[in-house]
Amino acid sequence: MGRERKIFLWMVGVFAAAYCMPLSEGGSFGRAILEGFRLLQWYARNHTLACVVPAMFIAGAIITFLSQGSVMRHLGPKANKAVAYGVASVSGIILAVCSCSVLPVFAGIYSMGAGLGPASAFLYSGPAINILAIFLTARVLGLPIGMGRAVGAVLFALVIGLLMAWIFRRSERDRFAGAADLPEEGAPRRPLWKTSLFLAAMVAFLVFSDWYNPGDVVVHPADGARFAAVQLQEMRDEVMFQLEEPWGGKAAGEKVTLPKAAIASVEEADTWVIAVHHQKWLLAGLMGAVVLVMVWRWFERDELKAWMSNTWDFAKTLVPLLFGGVFVVGVVGALLPEAYVAGFVGDNSLRSNLVASVIGAFWYFATLTEIPICEALRRLGMHSGPMMALLLAGPALSLPSMLVIGKVIGVRKTVVFIVLVVAMSTGAGMMFGHFFPS
Repeated sequence: MGRERKIFLWMVGVFAAAYCMPLSEGGSFGRAILEGFRLLQWYARNHTLACVVPAMFIAGAIITFLSQGSVMRHLGPKANKAVAYGVASVSGIILAVCSCSVLPVFAGIYSMGAGLGPASAFLYSGPAINILAIFLTARVLGLPIGMGRAVGAVLFALVIGLLMAWIFRRSERDRFAGAADLPEEGAPRRPLWKTSLFLAAMVAFLVFSDWYNPGDVVVHPADGARFAAVQLQEMRDEVMFQLEEPWGGKAAGEKVTLPKAAIASVEEADTWVIAVHHQKWLLAGLMGAVVLVMVWRWFERDELKAWMSNTWDFAKTLVPLLFGGVFVVGVVGALLPEAYVAGFVGDNSLRSNLVASVIGAFWYFATLTEIPICEALRRLGMHSGPMMALLLAGPALSLPSMLVIGKVIGVRKTVVFIVLVVAMSTGAGMMFGHFFPS
């Protein structure tokens, strides 16, 4: 499709939406548009600077400072399979970030010569094997589902990577045949250990800056009442909570959005995770200082200029897709209330598990918020099988991430990746629901 045709179709689409959009006051679609902007505002205020931007710099650094030869030696077609797939399949334990943070890094290593198999394993495992999320899942939803999520996520990453490599083995062979014709690289400007330490410090900055508060709070509204809840989203003027007990005529599991002016105080749980959360900018700042010292001592001006240029290339390609996808998810989420979704996932049938897997794959779950959402759906009748399916499909994929993955590896490979995640999540959900029905 030519550039001019794309521009024309965008113009027609915007015109049609503006012409036909039902925006009557109090209408469901108008409220959905508002929810889309609320989710986008939360994403911009709480996720972009702390998570997406550092990930862009890491991706730019991979492109700039890592040699293609070193990436191919460790993750390419001739790399030790056990090491390549093993490291990629458990990377989430180290990263502990969401799918949007993993995407730029995935794009960086893939463009530098990583094989589709190890890159796909990393793409799934990065957000899926979040060690904090697994522990919280076990505490809130039960030990069996927490253990099942941990084992399933590691196995999924390995199997999906191997299947992607096998399905697209011919295109991968052609891809690396072209890479073999490239001229040999000169000697690196610095030892590999320096570059690795530099990237490790940047990853540590990302982990701390994106350190998420699990959200268990006791809210004290200005009227003197109190209620236990999970804090889901904090916008500029409002905060969204999910009730853990009845309050204000709403049942446990329902969501309430309160103006900040109506909240006297919020009392947080006393855990080590919250303690780290309160110190996260100090810890991230220390890692940032380490990065700056390394930049000052180890890198040349022309390298830094190339780093900024590569980072900007990632940003202008990926950020619009992420923002657009998050907005759409917010709109659709408002049109599909949890009570409606729960009606489709009340048993362990193929249909229920497939619905849960598809919803999980397309939804955008902020880090750890999939757990209180599953808890609310369980109160509404969700079976344990579809819950497992949603937990395995949800963190690793979302509509925003699908748009970005398609830009990096192409539509065909992206569709196969999505189908593998959905199919395996559906099967795992049915198996888990059979052995652990409650």
